[in-house]
Amino acid sequence: MNVLISKARVATPNDPVLKSECAYTFHSPFSSAKGIVVNIETFQGTVEELALPFMNDGIFLRIVKKRTPVKVDAMDTQKTSEEPTKLGIGVEGGFASEDEKFDILTTYSIVGLKKATDSVSVEIIEEIPYTESNKSSFDEVLIKSVDSILHHSGLAVQQDLSVWELDDEPKPVSKYTINLPFLDNGKIISPDPSTWKCESTGATDNLWLNLSDGYIGGGRKNWDGSGGSNGALDHFLATDEQYPLVVKLGTITADINTADCFSYAKDEDGPVKIPNLAELLEKRGIKVAAMQKTVKSTAELEVELNATYAFDAITEAGADLVSVSGPCLQGLQNLGNSCYINSVVQLMLSGTIAELSKRYGESGLVTKHTLFKGIDPKDATADLLTQTAKLSLALTSGAFSIPEEDLKSDGSIAPQYRLQPRMFKHAIAGDHAEFRTGQQQDAAHFAQYMLEQLDRAERGGSQRLFGGDANAIYPSSHLFSFHTTTRLVCSTDQKIKYKEAPNETMLSLPIPMEKATLVEIEPEQKRHKSEQSQTKDEATKPVPTIAFSACLDSWSAETTVHDYRWSHLGNVVATSSSQTKLTNFPRYLLVQIQRYTMGTDWTPQKLEVNLDIPQELDMTQYKSIGPQEGESLVPDEEKEEDTNTIESQANQVDENAISQLMDMGFSFNGCKRALITVGGSDVQAAMNWIFEHNMDEDFNDPISEEFTSTLAPPSGDAVDDGVVMSLTENLGCFTADQVRAALKHTNGAADRAADWLFSHVDDVDSAIAALKSKINATSSLTSETLIPLDDGEGKYTMVGMISHIGKHTGSGHYVAHLKRENDWVIFNDEKVAISASPPFVHAYIYLFQRKDTIGVTHPQF
Repeated sequence: MNVLISKARVATPNDPVLKSECAYTFHSPFSSAKGIVVNIETFQGTVEELALPFMNDGIFLRIVKKRTPVKVDAMDTQKTSEEPTKLGIGVEGGFASEDEKFDILTTYSIVGLKKATDSVSVEIIEEIPYTESNKSSFDEVLIKSVDSILHHSGLAVQQDLSVWELDDEPKPVSKYTINLPFLDNGKIISPDPSTWKCESTGATDNLWLNLSDGYIGGGRKNWDGSGGSNGALDHFLATDEQYPLVVKLGTITADINTADCFSYAKDEDGPVKIPNLAELLEKRGIKVAAMQKTVKSTAELEVELNATYAFDAITEAGADLVSVSGPCLQGLQNLGNSCYINSVVQLMLSGTIAELSKRYGESGLVTKHTLFKGIDPKDATADLLTQTAKLSLALTSGAFSIPEEDLKSDGSIAPQYRLQPRMFKHAIAGDHAEFRTGQQQDAAHFAQYMLEQLDRAERGGSQRLFGGDANAIYPSSHLFSFHTTTRLVCSTDQKIKYKEAPNETMLSLPIPMEKATLVEIEPEQKRHKSEQSQTKDEATKPVPTIAFSACLDSWSAETTVHDYRWSHLGNVVATSSSQTKLTNFPRYLLVQIQRYTMGTDWTPQKLEVNLDIPQELDMTQYKSIGPQEGESLVPDEEKEEDTNTIESQANQVDENAISQLMDMGFSFNGCKRALITVGGSDVQAAMNWIFEHNMDEDFNDPISEEFTSTLAPPSGDAVDDGVVMSLTENLGCFTADQVRAALKHTNGAADRAADWLFSHVDDVDSAIAALKSKINATSSLTSETLIPLDDGEGKYTMVGMISHIGKHTGSGHYVAHLKRENDWVIFNDEKVAISASPPFVHAYIYLFQRKDTIGVTHPQF
């Protein structure tokens, strides 16, 4: 042990100390009596079996935790029964945190480990408890090392420092309360709520009282037509904006601070506090002490904004669902607006797609997983292949299944069964401008991004996957890849051109609302919706419904292109007809329904429509049959260059800009096309271009291969030398070549390059060498052109779907429903249960599997 102790180091604040979770698995100090062991030299935690990947021996700190429920005595009963007053966890007035509900017993020990004679298993050399009473008996260097680990914030905290709380900022006191005009017009407000109505429209809900003249008007009308009658705001504008303060009738109680107050003044325009509210109300005959709350406040409505029929249908709220746990039935903890990641990961890695489960959720011992070989624990936390395997193993193995007795209880889930996909998120999105944040994002965008990143990692890690033959790799995206073929007919000479688009992994379908029909909702649905609706009309309003086939027909419909340039006519512009169909039927078909679009006022708008979609799908009629006998084709020699594509290869598209434009309801391809056209990152210029071109025939078409490559990381010396020199000078401890390599890795982002350098400060040259090797392996591949697309009979069966609740894809909540044998299962973050009523009509993304592949795994996976 004394020899091993000499390896001990003291952790600095910049060291990534992994002490709450194994680098390779989701095992934590709570998992078993063995807990996890943290290397005192490298500060990386693993399970004991994986602690020595490159060493024959080492010294570790073992951390084991056990929790027991807190015993509540009579004196604490009142405190624990108090209702929360704030929507927050672990904050004063908020909900109790886990730490307050349980006692945590933590034990530490110093353990020496060595590889066994079989070179696979690990043996304990010696293990000694580490306590306050005996720590002085250890070597001083060891004490400092262990204490530095125990007191370190840890990698998990470093990766996620934000604390979730809804009410971040207190409401300001309106400055108009001091000299607010009051019209002594004798107007008295009745205490009977049934007599209140909007004076301009007669509406009886969402009513606001003007505190200056006693006018009662409806609340603001929302961008989508919902909300109030707009009477109160219209009155404010009609009276020359003299009377800005209003209070919501029905929210006034003896506790005057709970009343909903609002200022229409342009310099406030938001919720406010009005200290003299009781006095102002009394002038209108309202005795606050006698008032009862009769309506929801705007804060409550904001929290319940999505608590509509569609929300309850998607989450199956109110249904007596049977919780389940086991292999392929593992929930994932929400890290804060990470439900979009959880839903996509469940769809891809939890057993629905057999090929990915085989590649990443390899059966057998964790210690023998192919993707863990050759990866040091300090690199494993940021290695995408390792973290994907770690996640898929956890989802498919059942190793973290909740015991049946715990499933039936209403208590909180024990920490050893709760999986936080934080390392996976950091590995896949650490360099992405949007996905690395704590904000909600578009699940469809993330699904495409995830496949792109897996493809790159698989090609760069070909040695670990296939013994180094990169060209033999079938990337994960191959399972979903398809081409489309567009048939163009020139009106001048009737010659025909077949134009094949690059690979796509998601079929994005429009919703032709003009083809929707109004369908009366079922009696049970009507009753359920009526309980949540403010008016009977809303509860009984027919639901627009559209057939899935209508969406497919709209996508594949023949259209007219008025300004297509035909190269065989000397680039003459001629009117043409165009029709697009699928070139092949992929093994798995991902379908995105364009439920979110732009309104006439260029604000995000959700199409409230039900989709009549079959679980068994025949796509045969939507496949291109190619050139036919008797067709006059454009000569091959004239196809050298497609002058209709955008020629801006030198510009690199900014991912953050793409996300901003997609949040406004436009497709990924359209946003990318706009940004390439205007230079890559100018959102305003791209938006102006979209306004002019969003109706173009090819607006949503995939960008050709040469433009797709502009999204890849810069190669060669494509880094701003000014940034290199500035960063080299400011950091002071790295060479210009090291800084340049880091900038290439982070697409030129200086802040992320600095983070990357400091996280590899112990061996930066080796890290850069590994990075260059990975980039070279990726850039040398041409597998897309070498690997034939999968194809077969165009008959599919639905195996999964992701639904979204919210007014646009960058907010709200995502839920996955997946087929498990004969049942549908709902995956609502940590909640996993047998689905009582799968929301087929509401889903945003559908996953279909080609029928001829069911039970037959792709041989290249």
